[in-house]
Amino acid sequence: MVDEGVLQRVLAASLRTGGEFAEVYVEDKRSSSAALDDGKVEEVTSGRDRGAGVRVVAGETTGYAHTADLSEPGLQAAAEAASAAARSGGGGTKVVDLTRRTVRAVNSVRTYPETVEKAKKVELLLRANDAARGAGSSVVQVSAGYGDSRKHILVANSDGLLVEDDQVRTLFRVSVVAQGDAGMQTGYESLGHTIGFELFDQHDVEEMARRAARQALTKLDARPAPAGSLPGVIKAGIGGVLFHEACGHGLEADLVAKGASVFGGRVGEQVASPLVTLVDDGTMTAEWGAIAIDDEGHPSQRNVLIEDGRLTDYMWDFLRARKEGRPQSGNGRRQSYQHVPMVRMTNTFVLNGTEDPAAIIRDTDHGVYVAQLGGGQVNTATGDFVFGMTEAYMIEGGQLTEPIREGNLIGNGPQVLKDIDLLGDDFAMGMPGTCGKDGQGVPVGDGQPTLRVKALTIGGTAT
Repeated sequence: MVDEGVLQRVLAASLRTGGEFAEVYVEDKRSSSAALDDGKVEEVTSGRDRGAGVRVVAGETTGYAHTADLSEPGLQAAAEAASAAARSGGGGTKVVDLTRRTVRAVNSVRTYPETVEKAKKVELLLRANDAARGAGSSVVQVSAGYGDSRKHILVANSDGLLVEDDQVRTLFRVSVVAQGDAGMQTGYESLGHTIGFELFDQHDVEEMARRAARQALTKLDARPAPAGSLPGVIKAGIGGVLFHEACGHGLEADLVAKGASVFGGRVGEQVASPLVTLVDDGTMTAEWGAIAIDDEGHPSQRNVLIEDGRLTDYMWDFLRARKEGRPQSGNGRRQSYQHVPMVRMTNTFVLNGTEDPAAIIRDTDHGVYVAQLGGGQVNTATGDFVFGMTEAYMIEGGQLTEPIREGNLIGNGPQVLKDIDLLGDDFAMGMPGTCGKDGQGVPVGDGQPTLRVKALTIGGTAT
């Protein structure tokens, strides 16, 4: 994307005014999307976004500038702006010798989405719409969306690093609204992987749509959720977002350094049930958060954060790890060339246990079975959270009984970790997600086996 000689000169210019470290991040992203609502295809779009960000570090100060001009003068101007922000004065010249690194592939793409006709992408939407509406006469609205992207990135820095990566993502989602005596109820399913259009040879969008419709239709006959503290059984795959939000952010080294994490200074301590091992792994083939390199150019890896309940490490970006004199973890990520990298998760999940998932339900006399979580709020400093339950059922006498609606799951992340008393052997990853932090969004995955939490507060409306 940018000539190696140009990169060398830009890095040298970035260091000329006294910078200690300089980095150039170049991005060329192509994307397309299509959306359907109320039986009509509303929009089919495609776009391309190219640009570069230059980061210069001097002491405790970081300067960052970005530009859509990838010519040498454009990059030099960004380097000068970043250098001025980091430090003025100094002078002198430093020559940067770049060494190109090879990338270990974590994904294999068979059919690049940009080679697929738009009509085939639109056809997926129409098939999903027909399948959802055919699930029952109470379905009154269906919306569906398709998206794909291909992003080529290049990272060069003053340590001599030069590396590139090609990242492909393909996504499909469907939302269904049903109407009945209980008012309007919704169902939602999404699917996304870091592969190409072959995704739809492996997964049936019509079955996805029918699952979303069944969620909405089932809730029409649901009773209001109870209120109070009950054991909670969380279905495999769907609870990973809880651990991501309520625990994962607290294990990011930048939040730990700011004193904004409940896990600060606790490495080596027992912070969870001995059943729990929590991992962040950017190398998981085809998963939504899979990356060959992070956005600072360092290889992704498998990081064990909690092992057998004991806190073993945090996630790190390159500069914070460099400052602490420790290995980086491949967690320096950014939304685009317009953003400075920060510590972010990739694929975060709880490892398998040994219990039969059906036996976990049978062992629960009275509780709630959570089959899908919705949006929520988390205080990363305390771990307190509130998540909506978009699909849930009562457990009575060790059996699933009636569906429930209009309920929230309320708790504290660190306490939930300690209160997990049964862990299934049916590990699954959940739906693709976008993690927001400091105004930036990056693609992430999460997952877990079926598990039971001894006590969760259910915020329901039943009297």
